[in-house]
Amino acid sequence: MTRLHSLLASALFCAPLLAAFTPTQAETSKVPAQAGAAAKATATTATKKTGARQTGSPRPELKKTALKAGRPATAAPPRTAAADNEFTNFTHWRAVAEFIDEMSDQHGFDRDALREQFRRVQYRDEVVRLINPAPAGKAKNWTAYRERFVEPKRLNAGAVFWNQHEQALNRASAEFGVPAQIIVGILGVETMFGQSTGKFLVMDALTTLAFAYPDTPNRETRMAYFRGELKQALLYARENDTDPFDLKGSFAGAIGWPQFMPGSIRKFAVDFDGDGRIDLRQSPVDAIGSIASFLSQHGWVAGQPLAFPVTVATDAGWPEMIGQGLQAKYSLQDLEQAGVVVPDGVPAAASYGLIDLQDGERPVRYWIGTNNFFAITHYNRSYYYAMAVIELGQAIARQRNR
Repeated sequence: MTRLHSLLASALFCAPLLAAFTPTQAETSKVPAQAGAAAKATATTATKKTGARQTGSPRPELKKTALKAGRPATAAPPRTAAADNEFTNFTHWRAVAEFIDEMSDQHGFDRDALREQFRRVQYRDEVVRLINPAPAGKAKNWTAYRERFVEPKRLNAGAVFWNQHEQALNRASAEFGVPAQIIVGILGVETMFGQSTGKFLVMDALTTLAFAYPDTPNRETRMAYFRGELKQALLYARENDTDPFDLKGSFAGAIGWPQFMPGSIRKFAVDFDGDGRIDLRQSPVDAIGSIASFLSQHGWVAGQPLAFPVTVATDAGWPEMIGQGLQAKYSLQDLEQAGVVVPDGVPAAASYGLIDLQDGERPVRYWIGTNNFFAITHYNRSYYYAMAVIELGQAIARQRNR
């Protein structure tokens, strides 16, 4: 979430918190960005422990989904009241067999060993429920969303974390140009500083989403994305001599303190503690460096500000600037000519994007964000997420100085 950028990241970059508030103009699929990373907010706020595998008769609704995907449905998992952990032999599914062939032909995996691994995978109905988008029509509320994160427990934990890892945070800031408060803000939003990294088996979650994604307009695109992350998870496990079934994370498959998707781990994560291996599950120092590395490779500019509150004029052209992608593309002159009222002191040399935060029954809040603001949205593709990271980091900095 790098998101799910996360979407998933993304979840970097998952009931799901960001889904209730993520603005439609910022939803271009996750993760990283992450999914942490995944597509819903903190990819671990709704995780649940795995349990015993079960057998039984096929579920009719999954059989319908399987047929749509062009694979046999005879091995669909049962519906039980006892648990969400449901058994199905994914090796009976044509798409899974094709995936195994691809991993063998392109990456040298042993076919028989992969078949045995996929026999161990269980379909997770809870994963399918959680990945579904929030019901349409629910009003977004920035104030309520902010209160989920900028609250006393998280502030206190953040101050303790910052004090414990100040040296690593300062080193990451010097090397990558990312301020400590942004790194701390992301870790606070994603996993409460490592306290909630997820209990789903990554193999279960990613296989379920790769081959049994729910019926949505972007179903094929999302299944392709999660197939890619399943491939990355297997490659990551092999490279690190790890049993892929030892990997646990969010319902979207995001892993560790920073909730990186497997592909983001392989591409952006760094061994920041110098022990010769990248470990985002057990090393907060690796997490610190990896977050800074991710942001630096997604447009972060050292020393650049983040965002400024603005107001907008009525009957002007500024609405066309909303939802123009996760990038800063307008000059101050462009914004002012479109009816955006910019306060004094905003740097004229930078580019900006126009941000709208719906706030329940209160007036919409408008901001202009720099490239650094939008770098955070590549971690999780949500304006609300990025603003929560910024404000949590600022609040923790103030907490430390008291």
